[in-house]
Amino acid sequence: MELIDLKTNTRNKTGKSASRAIRREGIVPAVFYGKKDPVLLSAIYGDLELALKKSRVPQVFINLIVDDGAEGKTAMVKECQIDPLSQQILHVDFYEIAMDQKIKLFVPVVLKGKAKGVEDGGHLQIIRRELEIKSLPADVPPNIEIDVTELGVGDSIHVNDIVPMPGVEIPADVNFTVVTIVATKAATDAQAAAQAGAEGDAAAAGA
Repeated sequence: MELIDLKTNTRNKTGKSASRAIRREGIVPAVFYGKKDPVLLSAIYGDLELALKKSRVPQVFINLIVDDGAEGKTAMVKECQIDPLSQQILHVDFYEIAMDQKIKLFVPVVLKGKAKGVEDGGHLQIIRRELEIKSLPADVPPNIEIDVTELGVGDSIHVNDIVPMPGVEIPADVNFTVVTIVATKAATDAQAAAQAGAEGDAAAAGA
């Protein structure tokens, strides 16, 4: 896990008008949720944007430095509000984490290989593009890789079929489908032709 330093300052004023005022100054309002009461924070927009871009994994882990304190607080970005039009960061929620305690978060699914079913005319359909995992912060993977090479038309990979890397759990209550190969008309016609050909060969051999 990569910890990214971010300098923040405590703030006292709350409310929409106060938040709008500091945003005009290039500062983003934030809240830190730790073991005690929530702490109101603010961060320079450029510093926050750079910290979010530095992360190599979907979840950003921050070494939160408050008021130039010597000791930072380890936190994760739980929620980041983005303006839908300008795409500017409006507000961030930080949640404190402990390095010796497992956390739950979502990571993207990455497919490996070319499925046999696609070569036979089927359509590969990704049902879940993200999976929830549980692990220590240091063991969080950048993604969950799934090999689809052996998938034929009509085959599926369910969550219980996935073997995560050591130290990582996938806490799914239901054995849902993650990826499947859906039959198309081309694939169905190819299968029918292959079956007809096999039956013809068998009939010829028995004649």
